[in-house]
Amino acid sequence: MHASPLSSFPARRAIRARLRLAGLLAAGLAACAGAAAQAPDTAPEAQTAYTPKQAAMARRFMAVTAHPLATDAAWRVLDRGGHAIDAAIAAQAMLSLVEPQSSGLGGGAFLLYYDAATGTVSAFDGRETAPAAAGADRFLEDGRPMEFAQAVDSGKSVGVPGMLRALELAHARHGRQPWRTLFDDAIARARHGFPVSQRLAALLDGNARLAAQPAARAYFFHADGTARRQGEILRNPALARTLADIARHGADAFYHGAPAQAMVDAVRAHPQPGDLSLADLAGYAARERPALCRPYRAYTVCGMPPPSSGGLAVAQMLALLDATPLARYAPLSAEAVHYFSEAGRLAYADRDRYVADPDFVDVPVQALLEPAYVARRAALIRPDRAMGRAHPGEPLPGALSRHGEDDTPALPSTTHLSIVDAEGNAVAMTASIEQAFGSKIFVGGFLLNNELTDFALSPRDARGRPAANRVEPGKRPRSTMAPTIVLRRDGAGPALRLVVGAPGGVAIANYVAQTVLANLTWGLDIQSAIDLPRYGSRNGPTELERGTVLESLQPALRAMGHATAVVSSPSGLHGVEMMSNGMLRGGADPRREGMARGR
Repeated sequence: MHASPLSSFPARRAIRARLRLAGLLAAGLAACAGAAAQAPDTAPEAQTAYTPKQAAMARRFMAVTAHPLATDAAWRVLDRGGHAIDAAIAAQAMLSLVEPQSSGLGGGAFLLYYDAATGTVSAFDGRETAPAAAGADRFLEDGRPMEFAQAVDSGKSVGVPGMLRALELAHARHGRQPWRTLFDDAIARARHGFPVSQRLAALLDGNARLAAQPAARAYFFHADGTARRQGEILRNPALARTLADIARHGADAFYHGAPAQAMVDAVRAHPQPGDLSLADLAGYAARERPALCRPYRAYTVCGMPPPSSGGLAVAQMLALLDATPLARYAPLSAEAVHYFSEAGRLAYADRDRYVADPDFVDVPVQALLEPAYVARRAALIRPDRAMGRAHPGEPLPGALSRHGEDDTPALPSTTHLSIVDAEGNAVAMTASIEQAFGSKIFVGGFLLNNELTDFALSPRDARGRPAANRVEPGKRPRSTMAPTIVLRRDGAGPALRLVVGAPGGVAIANYVAQTVLANLTWGLDIQSAIDLPRYGSRNGPTELERGTVLESLQPALRAMGHATAVVSSPSGLHGVEMMSNGMLRGGADPRREGMARGR
């Protein structure tokens, strides 16, 4: 029997008091923002301000996205009877305009969908693919991996965009409103302009690498070289034309003809050219895959399968933690940080060794989640001592020798939206162009991704074994994006329980797992769970969110053998929980500018 989430540590009032003490204050996080503004490419999505947010309550539907204008676009679709998929398309079209640093037409997405009528969860894979001409030595110079910044800011980093095909496929399966109507808000805003947000202005200020690209410079900067300022009205007529063509003619308008030629030309004209081709664009196909669903306590937690490692890592962490006494400790205690970080080390070690595109690599997903294997891994977690760097396990005989390991760096960017419509259908979608402003190649009013740097930069690991996540033609790079949908298994209320996800690069699995744990196990409402200071390990140091009470835990953690690092945590979590009485509660991350709105 599991203890009640609140029975073994101070009552909810005490928890909230600790959250207030957690240091999520404007002054502390504004200091992080100042550092980000000075070096936007080394910490491209650090928070720019902290604005406390209240949970939004609704009876019929709820939308939570990374920008108020995108939330409003989704809300209007839902209010006129639209489906959750319809609302996600409208929101993402708007995000392509108002949050260009994070996602857009030139990137990819993973979309998780819950069908209220059937009670099923499905996954739509719009991850980018490597061009047909891509080789395993793509990011090598003189036999050595090139510098990450050099790989990012190049045509070599651009994968075949997949987001539009994924949205089109999901709409064909489940959408209700006509495709052509879902882009109206974004087209109008692109034509008439939108006010530059605080985050976008901070990320533009001093961004020499973005300004070095002529097309991007012409759009994001003034003629004298200064960046667009907060509150300035920015118009994007080129994007309006691109979106209008897509609205009229479907995704084919993007993958064929003039837009496709413009993308190919821009990539090949870069000083460090890539090899994207018209055939690559014309041949791209999104995939509908079975969702990765596993039981956790009284719930079923569903996430994305590979090529994302996020769903697997979240499932592993929850299973590992269920074998520990974590639930007895307060969310901001040294013990909670210890157990959570140890589970993260083990999950990330397996992620790095085994996960890649399942169309190219045999990923042992079921074996990695098999109870006996999880029990063996959980036994490595000691109550009073950190394990240091974890090694990957061996879920199947010989598995360790069949897969290479890589340590590809990733920088936090990306966006997430969570939507529940009036019929109870739900979408959790995480979209990205990878690093802030992607490859920085600007064409047709949007930025192209740099997702191919999510592959291993070296095709072999330190022992000379082929890396599972090496570059191959047509292959999807590994991701950590983790859109998540949780269902009740006990029949105590509506089947849908939670819709959540986050941006944040390689840290996404930690962000999402902590939020799911806080909501389902510690009993925090979705907004309080999102507000929690971030902690965890990606199989390196134990990371503690800067400017929070977590910094005071360092002596206790170091006494247990943890190497600690104080870091910015630009999580951008957005979630919706369905309460047992059918009410919807939406939460938006105070570290970003998102908003929850429902009716």
